[in-house]
Amino acid sequence: MHQPRKRFGQHFLHDPGVIGRIVAAIAPQPQDRMVEIGPGLGALTLPLLARLNELHAVEIDRDAIRHLREITRDDPRLHIHSADVLEFSFAHIYEARPPSEQPGAGKLRLVGNLPYNISTPLLFHLIEQRQHILDMHFMLQKEVVDRMAAAPGSEHYGRLTVMLAPWVRVEPLFDIGPGAFRPPPKVVSTVFRLTPHETPLDVGEPRQFATVVAAAFSQRRKTLRNALKPLLDADDIVAAGIDPGLRAEVLSPAEFVSLGRRLAAKPTPEAGPAE
Repeated sequence: MHQPRKRFGQHFLHDPGVIGRIVAAIAPQPQDRMVEIGPGLGALTLPLLARLNELHAVEIDRDAIRHLREITRDDPRLHIHSADVLEFSFAHIYEARPPSEQPGAGKLRLVGNLPYNISTPLLFHLIEQRQHILDMHFMLQKEVVDRMAAAPGSEHYGRLTVMLAPWVRVEPLFDIGPGAFRPPPKVVSTVFRLTPHETPLDVGEPRQFATVVAAAFSQRRKTLRNALKPLLDADDIVAAGIDPGLRAEVLSPAEFVSLGRRLAAKPTPEAGPAE
């Protein structure tokens, strides 16, 4: 039996009841263009493959890849990509559609038990490729999913919530106990769905948006007037249509977009003459 590797953040799913519930939530159709991230020992791969005309899988662990080839008997419907998912371009799969399909058709459906140790950078890597993606069904620790799906003013609302909100809708589906995995993680996990917005929020300059969000939540108990002082003064915040006496935790993602746009509009200080 392949041993889970800590450096890959591996926790292999094995509970048949949980696996069936996940597959039911995904509801795969034969023609779906499905990509599994981190298939591991194939707990989800086999039931997905049984319902699909083809399945792509992205896996970094070469021993796990050998195991997948063995248990699927090199099924030609399974296309295994030996790669680090943080560097993988999903556009390559999307663009390899049959000639009969029109551009924009056949968007990818992503699934997977994501490695917890790379979850945040991986989510943003996927969002950057959202134009190729129809939806995503993943598992992560419950604490992270609670933050992703939080509403303004709630205890879990924060930087991660706001940074995801312009581009995707987050829908928690159900929780999974540690015993469903080998080895069992020390946390409860949650299966959730991400759906890219048809019309995402226009954040303007993404770097300025991210800068404002990071500054506002770095000292979340401070008012915006104080937390954003190095970036925006009170008049700037008012000009964005926001009360500078508010705290970051009560602002909507759209209000953060307004602050980011205000920062982007500020003139960059000119450098002094060289000595």
